[in-house]
Amino acid sequence: MSLAEPLSSIDIKILAQLQKDASLSTTELADRVGLSQSPCWRRLQRLREDGIIKAEVALLDRHRLGPSVLIFAYLKMSPTPDDKRAEFLRKINATPEILECHALFGEKDIMLKVLAPSMEWYEGFIFNTLLKLPGVTDIQSSVTLTELKSTTALPLRGVMAL
Repeated sequence: MSLAEPLSSIDIKILAQLQKDASLSTTELADRVGLSQSPCWRRLQRLREDGIIKAEVALLDRHRLGPSVLIFAYLKMSPTPDDKRAEFLRKINATPEILECHALFGEKDIMLKVLAPSMEWYEGFIFNTLLKLPGVTDIQSSVTLTELKSTTALPLRGVMAL
């Protein structure tokens, strides 16, 4: 994606602050990055219009919402026609327990990040959902023991050079 204008050091500061707390008012944000409110608001609007800021959301603490198990499922796929690949993606996107889906280069073809309420639930999910997806021929799963780091913040060091 090319930007209408390159990112400035102030833009980077705005993005860094928003990654920490997107609920900041424009006044608070302007104070933190050393601008007055109007120029800060204009920069914020440009970052949204350019698609740099995709959305502003609330991050929930999954541990406070009840028991959960974070699992990475690695899928092996058979060659599938375009319509079956499209069906696969529709089903992946329609399944809220699948938090992320990545195409891989290597032995496995797809990696899913799944949030399961229990291992018993996940066992059923494998047989009733994952193995019924078009093209899936094999599944290997890794269950996380402890989450050592989790962030949605992108590293902004060196972004201006892009």
